[in-house]
Amino acid sequence: MPIYTYRCEHCGVQFDCQQKFTDDPLTRCPECNQKALRKVYQPVGIVFKGSGFYATDNRSPSGATRGAKKSEGDEKSSSSESKSETKTSDHKTES
Repeated sequence: MPIYTYRCEHCGVQFDCQQKFTDDPLTRCPECNQKALRKVYQPVGIVFKGSGFYATDNRSPSGATRGAKKSEGDEKSSSSESKSETKTSDHKTES
């Protein structure tokens, strides 16, 4: 059974009450006996589990499988090798 939070608009008392879904909401305050009770709606915490929910997740490039991903060290070494090759080829064309 859910627990609802109520607040009296007249005296300001706030309390929790366990009720069934089919029960009518409370309207009369137990402290001041006025018909001024209102339900207090509170934000619900949501937890997303699994991968792919956030842009910061480590996801595979589109079309690639997880096993086909290069490690970070491999990517850095291959990019530095290609840069050094272009530099040497530039020097050869100048002479």
